[in-house]
Amino acid sequence: MKICFASNNAHKLQEIQQLLGAPFEITSLTDIGCTEELPEEQDTLEGNALQKATYVWDRYKIMCFADDTGLEVEALNNEPGVYSARYAGPQRDNQANMQKVLEGLAGKENRKARFRTSIALILEGGEQHLFDGIVEGHIIETPRGAQGFGYDPIFVPEGHSRTFAEMSSQEKNEISHRGRAVQQLVSFLRHRYVQTGT
Repeated sequence: MKICFASNNAHKLQEIQQLLGAPFEITSLTDIGCTEELPEEQDTLEGNALQKATYVWDRYKIMCFADDTGLEVEALNNEPGVYSARYAGPQRDNQANMQKVLEGLAGKENRKARFRTSIALILEGGEQHLFDGIVEGHIIETPRGAQGFGYDPIFVPEGHSRTFAEMSSQEKNEISHRGRAVQQLVSFLRHRYVQTGT
């Protein structure tokens, strides 16, 4: 059974394929001949994920899922949120994005934050499902670590002393927002198509 993940990120594709296992085959956008950039014009993570998945379903009629992730900082009115990738501008500069968050938190005691991933899944006939993964934590004052990407060097998940950027990818995946959303997706698909035999 083929399901398209609306991404060309080889690491993400491999990770989800390992989690799903047989009888599923995860295909990338390139695999299905989709070379255009997918639209992300909504004002919520769920909206963006659903817009990307719907775009693929409408044009290629293949079961697919898409994700969108954001950092929500309590003292910044839950910014950057859906604009996390381009918080400091359209150039999508990770360092500039982190710096803008740190500057926004200067002098503030409340440094609570959370990462959230939304996954939208579209099955045969256009049936839609949403999965949400959240990890709570806080923003530190100075970036630490060289792993990961985005805001990982300034985010320490709840119950831990290291930033996401100081953890191995395996350690991060076990507790991360994306890992939690993916686990929900995997559980749903395996229950729907493996345990029930449909």
